[in-house]
Amino acid sequence: MEKLFNCIGLDCISKSRLNHHISHSNFFYNGHAFQRIQPSGVGNESSHEASINFKKSEEAILYDPILTYGKTRNNLHTPFKPNFVKFDKIILTFFAFFKPPGRDPDSSNETMRPRRVNILYFLADDSITVFEPAIMNSGLLQGRLVRRGKVSKNSIDYYSWKDLNIGIDIEINDFIFHITDCDQFTKDFLKSQGVDLNKAEICTSFTSLDNISTENKNEISKQPAKKDDKLKKFLQFNGKVLKFDVLLYEPNLENGNNLTYTMLYFLEDDTIALKELEENRKGRDNFPLFLKRSKVPKNREKGLCKTNPGTFLVETTDGKSDNYYQPKDFVVGETINVYGRRFLLLDCDKFTRAYYKDLLHINQPDKIHIHLPEKKIGRQPLPEYLGLGTPEDSLASYYALRPKTPRKDLIKYLKNTNKVLRYLCVLDSPHPEDSVRKFILQYNLADDSISITEPPLKNSGIIGGKFLNRCKIKIPKCDPKSPTYYTPKNIIIGSILEINSHRFRITGADLFVYRYMQNYPELFTDEMVRMVQEHLLASPELNDKIKKEVLSPTTQVKDNNCFEEAN
Repeated sequence: MEKLFNCIGLDCISKSRLNHHISHSNFFYNGHAFQRIQPSGVGNESSHEASINFKKSEEAILYDPILTYGKTRNNLHTPFKPNFVKFDKIILTFFAFFKPPGRDPDSSNETMRPRRVNILYFLADDSITVFEPAIMNSGLLQGRLVRRGKVSKNSIDYYSWKDLNIGIDIEINDFIFHITDCDQFTKDFLKSQGVDLNKAEICTSFTSLDNISTENKNEISKQPAKKDDKLKKFLQFNGKVLKFDVLLYEPNLENGNNLTYTMLYFLEDDTIALKELEENRKGRDNFPLFLKRSKVPKNREKGLCKTNPGTFLVETTDGKSDNYYQPKDFVVGETINVYGRRFLLLDCDKFTRAYYKDLLHINQPDKIHIHLPEKKIGRQPLPEYLGLGTPEDSLASYYALRPKTPRKDLIKYLKNTNKVLRYLCVLDSPHPEDSVRKFILQYNLADDSISITEPPLKNSGIIGGKFLNRCKIKIPKCDPKSPTYYTPKNIIIGSILEINSHRFRITGADLFVYRYMQNYPELFTDEMVRMVQEHLLASPELNDKIKKEVLSPTTQVKDNNCFEEAN
């Protein structure tokens, strides 16, 4: 009955409850999660675990398993660990050096070249490897010198960590390594194993600047540099170039060239280069440099070989820099001799002017303007027109090796696109069967081309359609080299046009032709306009509205569908 009453009571409570939120069992403090001691129930009500019925007895807290099971027995022996587990990733590091055979041939002070190395001993498997630390710009192959492995001390035994100490020599692969020191971890490990370490040694046998004291280093740096110190000059003037505009001045030569070049003077090694310009490469071989980068002698005759005058002997100059061109020898307005070719200095850039003003105390003159006479280039006469294609296409192959299509008047094309002058014409032929044939001649104002079509005529025995494709028609008996083409001025009512050995007589025109004549009176005479006006007024197809427009003094071009308006 109590259970049933409790269930009925719980159901009544759950039905009357309005808040069904479940509280969290954990809460966060300073970023860490902690468990609540007494979590609340549904709707922040007291949970059943917090009631007296769910309270745990305190006997479990005072329970001691030793009273039941007794004390645990301690192991008499520690568990065995092999060396590869006990000494895993434990390395002893020793600092040493060795003396390879040979010496530096470029140094008079260096009698030997000792090299520093690091000897690494791996306690896990008693293996040894030798590394040489990398030194920048040493010129030596550095890195791993001895692969990792056991090193034999004699024919029976191998080296172990007990055999290594400071101040001893060990032989590995016929090289004797002298140990001078070790790191702090190695010292602590060897002392813990009862090994007495010798004192660390200072290597005094090195002759390089690394072992020289700071005072000696300062003394060496304070020593004056040599007069011809190439390294100091390179570091000071690396990337600094004097730039001049020069002219190959050869007025006395019969076939002399007056071409401009760019002269570059490299301050780091006193060399000169002459660079070609694009304007000099037209019609010539493509050479980027007129003179490659080299020293240029002032007086070339002193360095000539008597047996071979084309060869310049550097040894005869006695190594003096005065025999070669220096920056002080270049002044705007003067000429220099480069292997027998005279160059006139015309101008220099801003950096060059600042260099001469600040360092050499020389003010460069202003730019020299020289007006050279233009050379007259003879051209071949235009070839005769052979009649293949249009004359414009034939001339394109004359002006370029790869012909290009002739350029069209784009403005004229856009202005007159879809504007066509239509004329009515008949064949001027002695044959009686051609008397009934009628044609429509269309003149395209966009590109001055003419096309002819023949309207179909029933029971005539002649198939109508396109008679002439759209093309430009030359006037008969014109100059073939510069032909003239038919224009609206030549197309008059009553005139005869000879097109491809056919004679066409113009008999009429549409309303758009009359409007075009009214808009451009400078192209047509009054008689031509009057003839088209009389033809339109006599046409029975035109209505009264269009006839009034024709009789009006001013008209405008509207559209091109004049035949539709007439109907």
